[in-house]
Amino acid sequence: MAAHRKIKIGIIGGSGLDDPDILTCKKEVVSSSAYGLPSDNLIVGKIQGVDCVLLARHGRKHTIMPSNVNYRANIFALKDEGCTHVIATNACGSLKEEIKPGHMIFPDQFIDRTTKRDSTFYDGKETSLKGVCHIPMDTPFCPDTRQILIESAKELKVPFHESGTIVVIEGPRFSTRAESNLFRSWNCDIIGMTTLPEVVLANELGLCYATIAMATDYDCWRPNEASVCVEDVMDTMKNNASKATEILLKAIPSIARKDWKNIFEKKETCAKSAVML
Repeated sequence: MAAHRKIKIGIIGGSGLDDPDILTCKKEVVSSSAYGLPSDNLIVGKIQGVDCVLLARHGRKHTIMPSNVNYRANIFALKDEGCTHVIATNACGSLKEEIKPGHMIFPDQFIDRTTKRDSTFYDGKETSLKGVCHIPMDTPFCPDTRQILIESAKELKVPFHESGTIVVIEGPRFSTRAESNLFRSWNCDIIGMTTLPEVVLANELGLCYATIAMATDYDCWRPNEASVCVEDVMDTMKNNASKATEILLKAIPSIARKDWKNIFEKKETCAKSAVML
């Protein structure tokens, strides 16, 4: 029953945000499922006494491009390991002047522009979960988990934005200027390549999912300015990755102290009722 579930937090580390040294008492766990192998071995350990599982989204050597990440295997592995929550970290581009490189964002909505990814566990295959899942997506990111992350950022005095819409593109290329301006006209706040289908899959399994997104650049919408390049992105990541880590380290004990019974029950009921058999 949800009332007796022990808190265990899955951490999906994005580009430059997958340092295993944040864990103590760590060990590697090999995982596989009907959905294949995850991006890397799971690293199981503790953060301030709280059970956590770290997974490098692109592999620890960053060899997996966004379209080729096995999102289903990653989320299924975390669920199978007993995770109740998933906190994902993402590098993203800013589509708003006030969201400056180095700022943290806690998105609450998304727009999906991906085209090549398996986006459900319920795909009709013999070895997959049975039925067809029409999971609600009106509130894709767990509000309670997001609020704890927001409060942690406030206490740490880290520059942040407590909500926003992330538009998720297929990648691995960056946007054209026309695309970037289109997304701005839709009132999107940030742009990334990996939130989808990750957040949808987490909801299908009843997990509490939230994202710490770090703005690394202004994409390419600003006139008379050079477009985004990998070198600039990595420089910003290097200089600001500690902010995301600090938020994680502060938030995780607070998540563990919270009573999640009713929230788990609602998440699990929603996920179950979304499946048509």
